[in-house]
Amino acid sequence: MTEVKIGSNEMFETALKRFNRKIQQDGILAEARRREHYEKPSIKRKRKEAARQRKAARRG
Repeated sequence: MTEVKIGSNEMFETALKRFNRKIQQDGILAEARRREHYEKPSIKRKRKEAARQRKAARRG
């Protein structure tokens, strides 16, 4: 569970930005989007293979 403690002089907006950044780094939003709908195993394999190819292309 992600938690952000607010300082006594800290504004709400800055705490919210820190919270959003922390959620992004932890991958919670990506996980929630991925689990939002059922994904067939064949589509999951294709998605992972495409990610693997993108990563290999970046390396050169």
